[in-house]
Amino acid sequence: MFDQEDEGTRIGVWTALAVVFLVVAGLIGGLSIRAMNAAAGGGSVQAGATAGAEALTFVDGPLEGDVVGTVYFAVGQSVLPDGALVALDKAIQAVKDEPKRRVVLSGFHDASGAAALNAELAKERAKTVRAALVAEGVDAARIALRKPDVTLGDGAAPEARRVEIRLVE
Repeated sequence: MFDQEDEGTRIGVWTALAVVFLVVAGLIGGLSIRAMNAAAGGGSVQAGATAGAEALTFVDGPLEGDVVGTVYFAVGQSVLPDGALVALDKAIQAVKDEPKRRVVLSGFHDASGAAALNAELAKERAKTVRAALVAEGVDAARIALRKPDVTLGDGAAPEARRVEIRLVE
């Protein structure tokens, strides 16, 4: 009788250890995958995702240079809208025609909603446009991202949800 109880206890202990092992392995694996995705630019491969693991910095400076393109986004979205690549073609050609000039991407947002969330959304939109330019052959080293700006005034709301592509010296 004691042998049967010992066998049952042994099976219970091994089952519990196996479950604990699987949970720990799953957590470690999940964290590893998450770390690899973060290092690779974060997730799915689409026009909005940044390619590579380079750290993106946002410069703070005046708006200057020639605007060669503007991409408008939907409310609360950072994914390139339909037809955006057609709109980017002129900008891409201008960038390729001026190999000695750098590209500065300026993301804008309106004053409605939480300012911190809007600033992050403007950054993500600029990263999306950067990824699209890089995908079309523009050297990533030539592209700088400018800190987001809030658009104030009587302008139309869609005007605030934009990323400007500028060529600077």
